[in-house]
Order: sequence, then C-alpha cells, then structure tokens
Amino acid sequence: MLAARFNVEAHDSDVRTELVAGLTTFLAMSYIIVVNPFILAEAIQIPGYEFFEVVQMIAISTIVASAIATLVMALYANRPFGLAPGMGLNAFFAFTVVIGLGISWQTALAAVFVEGVLFMALTAVGARKYIIQLFPEPVKRAVGAGIGLFLLFIGLQELQLVVPDDATLVTLGGVFGNPWAILGILGLALTFALWARGITGAIIIGILTTAAAGWALTFAGVFERGVVTPETLPAAQYDITPLAGAFVDGLADIEPLTFALVVFTFFFVDFFDTAGTLIGVSQFGDFLDEDGDLPEMEKPLMADAVGTTVGAMIGTSTVTTYIESSAGIEEGGRTGLTALVVALGFIASLALIPFVAAIPEYASFIALIVVGVMMLQGLVEVDWSNPAWAVSAGLTVTVMPFAYSIADGLAAGIVAYPLIKVALGEYNDVRLGQYVLAVLLVVYYVLQTRGVIL
Repeated sequence: MLAARFNVEAHDSDVRTELVAGLTTFLAMSYIIVVNPFILAEAIQIPGYEFFEVVQMIAISTIVASAIATLVMALYANRPFGLAPGMGLNAFFAFTVVIGLGISWQTALAAVFVEGVLFMALTAVGARKYIIQLFPEPVKRAVGAGIGLFLLFIGLQELQLVVPDDATLVTLGGVFGNPWAILGILGLALTFALWARGITGAIIIGILTTAAAGWALTFAGVFERGVVTPETLPAAQYDITPLAGAFVDGLADIEPLTFALVVFTFFFVDFFDTAGTLIGVSQFGDFLDEDGDLPEMEKPLMADAVGTTVGAMIGTSTVTTYIESSAGIEEGGRTGLTALVVALGFIASLALIPFVAAIPEYASFIALIVVGVMMLQGLVEVDWSNPAWAVSAGLTVTVMPFAYSIADGLAAGIVAYPLIKVALGEYNDVRLGQYVLAVLLVVYYVLQTRGVIL
C-alpha cells in the first residue's frame, strides 16, 4: 500500500530503502530541535518564564511545525525532503528583526504569519516558481555554499571562537582560556570525525556527547554549575499557550505602515532564503534539470509555505527545506515516503522535550559549523573560468556572511549577472525578467540603505 501511495517503484526505489532514508534524514536534521530554540530564545522573552522554559516551548513549536510541513511534503509534493525552521532564517528573525530593529517578537511572528499566507497564495498561482526560475544559474549553483558560510560564521561566533574586535571587526577569541570554546572545539573534532567516517546522525551524536562531557566535568567538580552547564534546570514544559497564538497580539497592536514594512522585509528575505535553500538541497540531491530548475517546484514550495504559516501561529520562524535531506537521498530516498518517516520521527521526539533544556548552548551550535562546512560542496558546480559565473557566484557566496544576510547575497549575485553579461557583449543571453528583477533589487537597496524602508 505504501509503495503504491508514493509510486515508489516508478522512482527506482523500494519501501525498505525509503524507510532507511527517512530515518537517516531525520537523524541528520534532528539537531534543529535543540538549535532552533536556543537561537529564537535570544529574542523571545515571556514574562514569568525562565530562559530554559521558553527554550522548551520553542522546541515543541519547532517539532510540530516541522512535522506538519514535512507531512505536506510527503503527501502532496511526494519529494524526499525534510522541512523545519530554517537555519539562517531563524538567525534573521532573532538577531536582525527583533534584537537589531527592536521589533517585538509577537509582531515578528505576525509578520511571518502574513508572509506565509502570501507565500501560499503566490505559490498557488505559480508566481513564486516563475520568479525563482529567473535566478541566474550561477546563483542557483552557489547559493548552498553561501548559506553554509553564513551558518559557519554564526557558529564560530556563538562558540566564541571568533569575537568582536575594534580594529578588525572580528578576531580569534581567547580559545584555550575559555572552557566554553574548548568543549566546543572538542565537540567539533568529534562530529567532523564521525561525519568523515560516514556515521549516520553524526551531528546529533556530536551534540549529545559534547553536552554529556560538560555535565560530567561539572559533576566531577572541575567546573561550577553555570560555567559549562545550565545553572538551573526547569521542570518539563509542555504548555506552549504563552507562545502559541502570540502572533494574534502582534496583529492587534501594530502601526500599519511600520507593520507593512516589517512584513515586506520578512517577505523579501524569506522569499529569497527559502528559494535558495530549496535550490540548494535539490542541487545536492541532483534533482535539478539541465537549466538548474526543480521540476514541479510549486509543490515543495507549498509545503514550506504551509509550514511557515503554521509555524508562526505556534511560535517559530520560517520553515524551509533542509539541506540535510541529502543524507537520506544518498541512502536511496526518492519519494515522499522518505519524508513521511521524517515527519513521524519529529512527532516521536516530543517525548524528549524535558532533555532539551539540559543541553548547553555551545553543544547545540556545533551543528552550525558542521552543516556550514558540508554545504560548501556546492562550489564545485560553479564554472569559475566564466566571468559572469565567477562574479555572480562569488558575490552570492561572500556577501551572505559579510552582510549577515542570505537575501543580500542572493541579490548581489542576481544584480551582478546581467551587468557582467552586458560587459561581455552577451546581453542576449539574459532574459527580460532577469533584467527587471535586477533593476527592482537595485531600487530596493537604494531605498533600504538610505533608510526609506526597513
């Protein structure tokens, strides 16, 4: 029955292979259950609740949103992709919008909800698919590596391996005088070793082992509580009512113009970020056609649109396809049955919520560095001998971490491509829509950098 429902044989697969692939993908991306709450909890503060209680609430929201979005991917799109709140997108929500711009987290969730609804509408009429197909091919090929560098940079900062510097902006931290950084480096070494050996679930094993080492050193009296482990642990927190539905408060208490600008900002960033991540994972799994496009792209796009809308309703940031889906694809996963197993894995993980608060932050941020390095593999698909490819792909990859924005990197590559093509006298190779998209992006950044819009 499963084979028939997901048309497994037509995709040169079988039920056993799909089940193994689904379990592999879940283990590869399950770190988000730990990492996403710690990132968002930096911005989401709920009166009367401690930091780690909020972390547990967000963990539940993360699990539920991931399960629902992945079920849509399985049953509607029939693709072997897992979905969850996006790395990079959660950092944009917490560090740029809420902490940087001073927008309340309730209003930020409301903005995510509104743009999620817009995404569903645009996906239904095919507008998102059309715009994404306008992305120059070198940008599509480079976006995965750019996201990887962005995550890598965030992870290095969170582990305090890279710290602010007045003269050079950033510099190497006092690593071996910092137990937080030392344990992070040891955890990284273990995780990379496991990954190099092809161990399934290397990232989650690395996180849990590093956390266990921190607790062992604390219990042995090497460090006091609060140094490499949480100072206190809350009781299990399954009540997410303070978080779920908070977007309604964000909708009720807004200034229309300001809210419209916040929605536009989220819409712009999320549109390009989710498109980039979907292309990145499709590239990694060799699902793109000869033009660098994903066939029937509107179906997986609808899965992330539904996930984003539901996620905002229950208290988490934008949901997107995960590059770690490639782990299951490498195991032979080719259909939505793989995604169904991933969704069931998320649902089962609800039983582990009480343990989330016991994981030190440095252990969870190991995942950003490891995933970031993995995603650099996409650079091999860029034709660096072609000037148009080299410039647009190079800017896509480098602007993302330097500007601390996936969307800014995509925009740089999209604008650069037609400029270099015209300089080469190859202006006929650029589609009219690509010229229009580049001009619109230039207008946006002129207004944005002059402070006219957020």
